[in-house]
Amino acid sequence: MTEATREDASDLPGNVPAPGEAQLAAGHHGHGEHNHGGVLKLAVGAIGVVFGDIGTSPLYAMRDTFAGHHPLPLDQLHVFGIVSLMFWSMMIIVTLKYVTIIMRADNKGEGGSLALLALINQNVSGKAWSSGIVLLGVFATALFYGDSMITPAVSVLGAFEGLAVYEPGLERAVVPLVVGVLFFLFFIQSRGTAKVAAFFGPIMLMYFAVISVLGLMSIISMPSVLMALSPHHAVTLFVADPFRGFLAMGSAVLAVTG
Repeated sequence: MTEATREDASDLPGNVPAPGEAQLAAGHHGHGEHNHGGVLKLAVGAIGVVFGDIGTSPLYAMRDTFAGHHPLPLDQLHVFGIVSLMFWSMMIIVTLKYVTIIMRADNKGEGGSLALLALINQNVSGKAWSSGIVLLGVFATALFYGDSMITPAVSVLGAFEGLAVYEPGLERAVVPLVVGVLFFLFFIQSRGTAKVAAFFGPIMLMYFAVISVLGLMSIISMPSVLMALSPHHAVTLFVADPFRGFLAMGSAVLAVTG
């Protein structure tokens, strides 16, 4: 068909596209819907696996800071200082260090301490200072394994300890409940990360929606808490109460374990 014929045909009322054109258009439309659905499932899965840990870590970090072995007074100085310390720890370590820097260093799409160790072996092998860097990579890998063992237990334990705070009579049931939940989690983990993500994604969406509403209600009742996002409150805490501030830093850093 010549260009002129195509133009004449396009002017006819009720013009129907050629079969090939219709299939091509339908294919593009279906492909777009497939991509959109895939991205949506990936986002929900990421919320269930990645952001679920990040979103729950500040809960037990805050509890351990103000009700742990070295509790801080519940006054404005210490509350604002700890909130500021947690917020900027997450901004610097999670957003700046990991998202901006570490995620740019990948080994064929794989990240983390093991991938960085593999990159080190590939790029500095044979150099005089390569042994020290490899040892640092091994140390980071050891920390990764330690964190991967303790984080699930601490996260689940911190969640169930809230029951004992609300109802002290449930304190004896905390450990059996934690063991049961951890057994269930590791059992379904063997089914694959994708299934775990699909299971926990909607749950974490509901969780984030609930704490968002509760947080917004608390901010409305006390808007001055937003001032705690200023980094000078963390500095003020260490200047005014250096010893307890140093001890609290060990608990506040739990907020970034996710």
